Amino acid sequence: MVFTLKVKGFGDGESIPKRYTCDGADVSPALEWLDEPPGTQSFALIVDDPDAPGGTWNHWLLWDVPAHVHTLAEDFRPGSVGASGKNDFGRLGYGGPCPPKGHGVHRYRFTVLAADRPVLGLPPGAKRPDLDRALKGRILAQAQYLGRYGRR
Repeated sequence: MVFTLKVKGFGDGESIPKRYTCDGADVSPALEWLDEPPGTQSFALIVDDPDAPGGTWNHWLLWDVPAHVHTLAEDFRPGSVGASGKNDFGRLGYGGPCPPKGHGVHRYRFTVLAADRPVLGLPPGAKRPDLDRALKGRILAQAQYLGRYGRR
């Protein structure tokens, strides 16, 4: 079996509905992942935009999700499971797609990573470079799902 991520509400590679963006309710979509590799002790989640004008923009950082958890409900709230990092909007939890108007369609990568330890040792509010360092050498597998969004 292959480690797989599904994002509810839109197909892989398709347009992200307005509900999940800054132009709508700005709530996170529901996620489900399956078939992680043996030895997985926790999961981490990174949602980013590699097409942002100033470089990759981080929309959601989450780690220390227990290995028995395989779903996140729509409108996820920090503190409900795992530890939430600070996104590039300066907030904990999810910040939806919000590319500059007229900048074209951006790609949004939803990535779930299977880690070989239950706790990464990061405090809540850590930023992406800290999460990347904590995950180095700890990733057993990753599953990715792509959404697209642009504003006129």
